[in-house]
Amino acid sequence: MEKLYCGIDLHSNNNYIVVSNGNENKLLQKRLPNDLVEVKRILNPFKDRIQGVVVESTYNWYWLVDGLMDADYKVNLANPAGIKQYEGLKHSDDKGDAAWLAHLLYLGILKKGYIYPKKNRGIRDLGRKRAQMVRLRTVNILSIQNIYSRNTGSQITCREVKIFPPDKINELLYEPDAALAASCNLEVMIALEKQVKRLETEILDRVKLRPEYQKLLTIDGVGKVLAITIMLETGEIDRFKKAGNFVSYCRCVKSQRTSNGKKKGVGNRKNGNKYLSWAFIEAANFAIRFNDKARRFYERKAAKTKKVVAIKALAAKLARAAYYIMKNQSEFDDNRLFRN
Repeated sequence: MEKLYCGIDLHSNNNYIVVSNGNENKLLQKRLPNDLVEVKRILNPFKDRIQGVVVESTYNWYWLVDGLMDADYKVNLANPAGIKQYEGLKHSDDKGDAAWLAHLLYLGILKKGYIYPKKNRGIRDLGRKRAQMVRLRTVNILSIQNIYSRNTGSQITCREVKIFPPDKINELLYEPDAALAASCNLEVMIALEKQVKRLETEILDRVKLRPEYQKLLTIDGVGKVLAITIMLETGEIDRFKKAGNFVSYCRCVKSQRTSNGKKKGVGNRKNGNKYLSWAFIEAANFAIRFNDKARRFYERKAAKTKKVVAIKALAAKLARAAYYIMKNQSEFDDNRLFRN
């Protein structure tokens, strides 16, 4: 019985399915709406011969991957950064993309993405929603600070903004239009703060650090929320062969292409996990407040380059330390991390 391979090019409202023997013989080529029942119906005649299904990792893959896995298909999530076709093609389309996914699976060279366990995916996404609310809150705080600075020539701290009563905004800014603008930001900031606390409470109530992640709390600058974020976003630490793989996944390394010692461009800067990047940058900002060695490392780097580069370098250090902490169940040792 001939072995078959399935590639699915997934879009926002439709998908293109190709079932082939991995080469030229295509038994099915069809565009379908994003309807799980219809997808399973069209694949059912080939189910016993399909060796695997490849779905490109897009923003909306949950329903399709989960549904096919529940139907006992062997599903692979393709890493878009690793499935680039030959650039000299004059013409490419969805049919060609789906066939290419099936062909890579047939050859055994498919670059696979990580299918995060369904049972933990919802709570992980709540953590991502909290991070989004925190970023929006920061945007409004910065806006208030800018309004205050433009109209008074003075500075106001983030802490002062957070505790300022909304009904006394006119005492802060005498210009009515500026006061109204700041009042809008302040009210949005307070609403966002409420949602951040709501999500944080839900996450802390439902998620407990697993034993293998417990020692993340020994890192200066990592509290419960950040430790849980790192745990949920990392998944199984064993899927990373080396510390460098994990640090790269956290977007904490330089993206650069070189040839003959010369810079030829940059790589895929977005390859990796932006939420882990955020978590370790947050950890780095806290570390320079609570750890003397981390602060001295940051100050040395900042003296030679930009502050944002220095904080990213410290984040990379902490990500590397976190890898070994999770891998070896060891405690954070700043003497080893900053020994040079």
